[in-house]
Amino acid sequence: MSYQNEKKTLLDLAKKSIQNGLTTQKPLVINTKEFPTKLQEFAACFVTLQINHQLRGCIGSLTAFRPLVEDVTNNAFAAAFSDPRFPPLGKEEFSELEIHISILSKPEPMQFGSEEDLLSQLQPGIDGLILSDRGYRGTFLPSVWEQLPTPELFLQHLKLKAGLPEDYWSDTIKIERYEAELLVE
Repeated sequence: MSYQNEKKTLLDLAKKSIQNGLTTQKPLVINTKEFPTKLQEFAACFVTLQINHQLRGCIGSLTAFRPLVEDVTNNAFAAAFSDPRFPPLGKEEFSELEIHISILSKPEPMQFGSEEDLLSQLQPGIDGLILSDRGYRGTFLPSVWEQLPTPELFLQHLKLKAGLPEDYWSDTIKIERYEAELLVE
């Protein structure tokens, strides 16, 4: 499902939620019924904030559990003010923000017999991955392929993000794959 026709609406919502957070310290409250049916449907998204092409915050949902318009407003607010890697966004930074919204497809479990088998199945630039094993979990959006262009690098850094050593492997490791539609201002 493409959201190109709703791109402006969703990016405006993300921006308004961050603006609202700067003045009220809360995400924008919306009435989902005021939006097209397509945007009321449950969908998962990540909102990534950048300043001068540098990450400034990224928060999202891996599974659809609320209307897309609510997921966008809440994740935009959280990316600006609750990403533990960054201090809360300051008013002086707002005008410099680049907002990226990644709308995720439903994650699908991958089947593989070894790390080499898994690596051979990965689609650079297309796949987002969720890695989980023994209480550790991490995800990379498809856009991360821009910085980590080979399957080996992508997987190694995903393991590190999940809190595991880059050479970690076990028979219980689970990988789910998803795709994302990227909306950028």
